[in-house]
Amino acid sequence: MRFARMRRGGENLGVSRPRLSREVYVLGVIAFFVMVGFGVVVPVLPVYVRSFGVGYLEIGAVVSAFALMRFVSSPFTGRLIDWAGERVILASGIGIVAVSSGLVGVAQNYPQLLLLRGAGGVGSALFTVAAMTLLLGSTAPGFRARAIGFYQGGFLLGGMAGPALGGLLATISLTAPFFFYAATLAVAGILGLVLLRPVRGGVAAAGPAPERIPFRTVLRDTRFRAACIANFSTGWNSFGVRNALIPVLVVEVLRGPTAWTGIAFAFAAVAQTVALAPAARFVDTVGRRPAIIGAFLVAGLTILAVPFAPNIIVLTALLCLYGVASAFMGTAPAASVGDAAGAGGGRPVSVFSMFSDLGAIVGPLAAGFLVDSASYPVAFGVGALLFFATSVYALRMPRQARPA
Repeated sequence: MRFARMRRGGENLGVSRPRLSREVYVLGVIAFFVMVGFGVVVPVLPVYVRSFGVGYLEIGAVVSAFALMRFVSSPFTGRLIDWAGERVILASGIGIVAVSSGLVGVAQNYPQLLLLRGAGGVGSALFTVAAMTLLLGSTAPGFRARAIGFYQGGFLLGGMAGPALGGLLATISLTAPFFFYAATLAVAGILGLVLLRPVRGGVAAAGPAPERIPFRTVLRDTRFRAACIANFSTGWNSFGVRNALIPVLVVEVLRGPTAWTGIAFAFAAVAQTVALAPAARFVDTVGRRPAIIGAFLVAGLTILAVPFAPNIIVLTALLCLYGVASAFMGTAPAASVGDAAGAGGGRPVSVFSMFSDLGAIVGPLAAGFLVDSASYPVAFGVGALLFFATSVYALRMPRQARPA
């Protein structure tokens, strides 16, 4: 009996259970260092730009320049990855952002500042696309969402720590955060070069070459199309509705201090961080299709309700619910890209990234126009419609077998 129990308990000892790859853990740490530095800069950047004696339009142009150059650079990033490999492009992108951010701290005039932030957008595109290509290609399909969740967890933790450090560094000088950002990026770049194995197309150099899926085949895949639509609607709502309108709504509609926005966003970030692990497991075990349908439906209803929140407590609760939905929205579409594109090539990931950047560019302009010409509910309603459209299109995704 004892032998039988031992046999039953140990019959699977010789079978290695799939787990997250080394690259996933390294990329998660890199994401943390990148986002800590970015979070330090975000609250200081508008004030620093304003110190050059320019207006609010010029401040917006600096923010838009970063997103615009990310969008313009993304089509070329996929080909660069195919040529040089993810590791080299990732480190190069981080290096560009590090140098440009350090130089922002010593910029002599506004045109220099604008050009340097634009250059940072180019580096950001290289890093983002290379990291996601490597992440998807080095992870088994049944663990892709969990790998993405771990990676995004690094971003979220860094994003929560960064603004507090930024406020502290700003008491030293307005330029100190930019030098700190350059330093954290240097650490991230070194970690990438030292700890990431040389790969191409998500496969170690010593391993077999991945079977390349033609890009035109990926474009026809409903899973890839649904992921791109999801990324566009997320970019539109995250930057155009959540980040651009909610801070103003807190002050002008709820008549609260600006500190309320930071507190509400902090609670939402905590909710998203806590939800990441169970959301990623759901996406891997239950499926991408139900995750996209459900999460974008919930996010749409939440965004639709935000302008009618009677007080900051209700608004914070809605943003926390949106944060939970975001845990699914950030993992399921990216995992779908990996399912459709496989391990080879960076072009599908670069196109997927472009949809988010396009939403981030158009969303703030459209949402601002809708508030000026109509009302807050109309602006939030259009954002909700994009989320609903994503859920409806995701119904076309195949009911495939659950990943192993």
